[in-house]
Amino acid sequence: MSEEGVDLTDITFSPVNYELEIPDHLPSFNIPEDNLLTIDGVRLGQHLFFDPILSADSTLSCASCHFPEKAFTDGTAVSVGVNGNVGRRSSMSLVNIAYTFNGLFWDGRVETLENQALEPVEDPLELVEDWDNVEQKLRRSQRYQELFRKAFGISKATEIDRLLAVKAIAQFERIIISADSKFDRVEYYDTEAYTISELNGRDMFFDADPMTPDAECGHCHNGPLLTTQQYVNNGIEKVDDLVDFPDKGRGEVTGLLFDNGKFRAPTLRNIALTAPYMHDGRFNTLEEVVDHYNSGGHFAENLDPLIQPLGLSEQQKADIVAFMHTMTDTSYLQNPFIINPFE
Repeated sequence: MSEEGVDLTDITFSPVNYELEIPDHLPSFNIPEDNLLTIDGVRLGQHLFFDPILSADSTLSCASCHFPEKAFTDGTAVSVGVNGNVGRRSSMSLVNIAYTFNGLFWDGRVETLENQALEPVEDPLELVEDWDNVEQKLRRSQRYQELFRKAFGISKATEIDRLLAVKAIAQFERIIISADSKFDRVEYYDTEAYTISELNGRDMFFDADPMTPDAECGHCHNGPLLTTQQYVNNGIEKVDDLVDFPDKGRGEVTGLLFDNGKFRAPTLRNIALTAPYMHDGRFNTLEEVVDHYNSGGHFAENLDPLIQPLGLSEQQKADIVAFMHTMTDTSYLQNPFIINPFE
């Protein structure tokens, strides 16, 4: 019998639910009935996420563009794939990605984590592999024969396929929960206090004090998730008309001219760890980001009406940056299911 057809029934299949701990101040999220979290399912997803076996030349993995210590981004303006291929957009954070309900990627082109995980493997600018080849590699691997059997109860290695692989990756991604920042401890538990600078920044960010200017941040970055998951043109691109956007963003998905140049408003959780910023990584620092919004950006027909000159002073801008630093939380790195299992 070939390695791909080996019988796996001698390996124990005894699934145990993965007990996901969601803080009280975060909402719940939907988990598909056909992909409930199990310890072995998450463990398989963890291995697949960090394993370069998914790439054409075994040099890159999902984690190559999503470093845990950088809130699952990669610290580059745009991500680099196999053979040095340069992508179009910056790698998005996967922190609290399970809460995404309005489409994934910068342009919202897929609806579920399972479908999202299918794309990078065959993307010509990312892992540059073919799922048929990946399936063969996984079926021949004794490690993955065991991991897939324990996760999904398959009987033969030939049952290992892409759909089970992306289910496992999605399980892994759903456990990346971050909600223990200073922002959380002050806002939801009252166990810590902001500095004067942070408090001033907070009041401008959320327009919480009539004595301070509205920095217009909270309209797109609100609630405990610090994102409304809207798609907006935030004025970073100077264009003559809506056809001229070099990256059409949401417009590529919907086909609507008015959606050109719109991108997802990402979560600001761990934003201090995820530089550079915007979909193309054009801003290197949070200070540059705040300078952009203070300027009012570039006009276009579909510019979000909240993007306007703010007139903030240097101290006020510094206070907003100080507040955004309170959103940093790396406690999820203490979870052994989240770190690289090969190290």
